[in-house]
Amino acid sequence: MSAKLGRTLGVALTGLEGRLVDVEAHISAQLPHFSVTGLPDKACGQAPDRVRSAAATSGFPLPPQRITVNLSPASIPKQGTGFDVAIALAVLGAAGIVDPRRIAGVVHLGELGLDGSVRGVRGILPSVLAAARAGVRHVVVPPANVAEAQLVHGVTVHAAPTLADLVSWYAVRSGLDPLPVAGPVQEDGEARIRDIDLADVVGQSEARLALELAAVGEHHLLMNGPPGVGKTMLAERLVTILPPLSREQALETHAIRSLTGDAIRASELDRTPPFVAPHHSASMTSITGGGSGVVLPGAISRAHCGVLFLDEAGEFRTSVLQQLRQPLESGEVTISRAKQLVRYPARFQLVLATNPCPCGRAWGKGIDCVCSALEQRSYANKLSGPLIDRIDIQMMVSPVSRLAFAEERGESSAVVLERVLAARAAQAERWADRGWTTNARVPGHALRRSPLRLPGRVTAQVDRALDHGLVTLRGYDRTLRLAWSSADLAGRTSPDAEDVGLALTLRSQGSAAA
Repeated sequence: MSAKLGRTLGVALTGLEGRLVDVEAHISAQLPHFSVTGLPDKACGQAPDRVRSAAATSGFPLPPQRITVNLSPASIPKQGTGFDVAIALAVLGAAGIVDPRRIAGVVHLGELGLDGSVRGVRGILPSVLAAARAGVRHVVVPPANVAEAQLVHGVTVHAAPTLADLVSWYAVRSGLDPLPVAGPVQEDGEARIRDIDLADVVGQSEARLALELAAVGEHHLLMNGPPGVGKTMLAERLVTILPPLSREQALETHAIRSLTGDAIRASELDRTPPFVAPHHSASMTSITGGGSGVVLPGAISRAHCGVLFLDEAGEFRTSVLQQLRQPLESGEVTISRAKQLVRYPARFQLVLATNPCPCGRAWGKGIDCVCSALEQRSYANKLSGPLIDRIDIQMMVSPVSRLAFAEERGESSAVVLERVLAARAAQAERWADRGWTTNARVPGHALRRSPLRLPGRVTAQVDRALDHGLVTLRGYDRTLRLAWSSADLAGRTSPDAEDVGLALTLRSQGSAAA
């Protein structure tokens, strides 16, 4: 048999960035051999065994000749089993079993089972997004991944249950019938919306105000206090008073979920900000991302556009906590490997909760505390000064007395959210011409210079604190940002001395915590 060619499309991912890959197959009359070239990893390099078995069990055995598949551009690493379907169709096109013209401009994604079934893979959403940006209008995905693929506008999604179905679609014949389009996927009922509300918190009026300010300006938050005072309850309810995500933000968060293998059950975007709470035994890789082979996003990227909550922060390894400093400033994490450089977004709100000491009873006079002075110091030093200095709000959360039971139920999340949305709208209008969205993202030098520089009578307290070395220049800037959020929450056009005083108080409490 003379040599024949078949060609279709796949997508190679590097982090969230995808690039179209030409999957080319060549069959020649030589000794039987099946090879894949173009920098495949081990999983991708094992595709010939899966493709040969799937084709045979589907009733389309491959010819006993030399089969060469090239994944172009060959200089880009290809990872995972998502190229199986594209490789199989390119080979079948070269063998004359399917029409090479019909598969040439279609992206095919999915893993093949030995029985010919098309199985779901990770990273479908960022792959389809990359295909759409490259101008592709038709993608074929596994049935398990239809919901996330349909989140992308401008692309027609087709679901292929088996390789036999694909062959019947693309079989060589005179007519060119359109591929069947996948129907919309409905919520299967297994997903549960977290039934939590800020009204569940008893008392803690000062902590509730701090939480509201954090939501208004996108500020980081540290809560220090004895066990059982409601620190975790408050942190979990922060997402209930955060504005819903924009479509672009929701697509980014869903793309990260797709890479980590989290199920996406419906074809509608979930606009709820993510809430990620890793255990204190989490490793550095699980927090920042990485891994051998495929570089996966960590907790800080899964919390992108949402909240990263570190409960029992004093129990985390110091090296893990120090890794948070750079992403807090840049909003992304860069993971370097010998063959690739992967960037993931990591624009999150950090919420830390910690006890005053290992036993948690060094509160007030600390009479019941069983920790030595050295143990208390070592525990507090886990949260280093440079990390603490990056936390805008540093709260001391006091125990709740029985008198709080008699108080009226606190405001619900819906009521607080209305105020947060109004304050966010004021920020969006004020910073629109400068390209910022929230107060926490405003550079410090902009707040210290005209026309945003506040009068000396307003900043007198924080000016004195800076002169006496009580706050750093970074702390000075963060105090000003928090003061602007306080003014937005109160409906004022600019902060006054009361706003600056409140901001300085909320930050100064953290010095006792650290």
